[in-house]
Amino acid sequence: MMDKTAGPVKGRSKIPVGTLIKGLESPEEMVRRLYPLGFECFQISFWESIGDTDLIRLGTELRETAETLGTKINTLSIYGNPLRDDEASAETWRGLKELVRTAGCFGADMVGCFAGRLPGASVPASLEQWKRTFSPLAEEAEKLGVRIAFENCRMGDTWKTGKWNIAINPDAWDLMFRAIPSPVLGLEWEPCHQLEVLADPLTQLREWLPRIMHIHGKDARIDRKLLAEKGLYGLKRWAVSCFPGRGDTDWGMIFSLLRESGYEGTVDIEGWNDEDWSGDREIEGQRRALEYLRNCRDTVTDPL
Repeated sequence: MMDKTAGPVKGRSKIPVGTLIKGLESPEEMVRRLYPLGFECFQISFWESIGDTDLIRLGTELRETAETLGTKINTLSIYGNPLRDDEASAETWRGLKELVRTAGCFGADMVGCFAGRLPGASVPASLEQWKRTFSPLAEEAEKLGVRIAFENCRMGDTWKTGKWNIAINPDAWDLMFRAIPSPVLGLEWEPCHQLEVLADPLTQLREWLPRIMHIHGKDARIDRKLLAEKGLYGLKRWAVSCFPGRGDTDWGMIFSLLRESGYEGTVDIEGWNDEDWSGDREIEGQRRALEYLRNCRDTVTDPL
């Protein structure tokens, strides 16, 4: 079994619960808007590109705003495939490197991303390119005191083929962390993606806690009756994404396991995924999820 030594130091402080904010949509304004609702920290996120964002300026402004309010920017992220040979991939890779290099301006020490994938290739066939790409960045990140956490969203990918991401399951993680055994590389994990492949989130969390650096607050519901009747590949979706508190995950147990392990990261709600709380209802849905997660966290008792 691979070396899972990149874990947190044990502690007893409350795990902050925050939310993701889109980096290209007035992030400072959103921090000021959401902080009074009770969000305790923020992740600034980009999709495929940072555009023409001046990250040093943005980071400095956001850090000052966060410090004034009494909160923090804990994580940055960019999601895209940095291993493809096209313009979008080059933009993702540029953004990822810049986020790692400027994380300190935000007061953050974590950058989330996809691992990337050679289009159409299997996980093992993509591994060498992933290693060549990320080894230098891991070395640079370690010197800067920044960690890189891989999101395990499949984006429809499988072990044999895909377009986005090889960091999709424990078998892939084992290969990845053997290939680059850096302590600054880890996982950005959430129960939603486990339920979507019929894995048990709690079983997986217990096994992989030492490599989990960041948690997304997103859940899923499984329609067991539909799954039993139609199987995995029917017309209707048997698993749907939703806010915590509306899914199948025992978040109380998640916080208990995190606290017992000494997890020192955050749990940040990933919005824009719950169809029942979208559009004009998005922020209210996030607020309800925040209240639910904080309640789960605050009712956890210390392990014996």
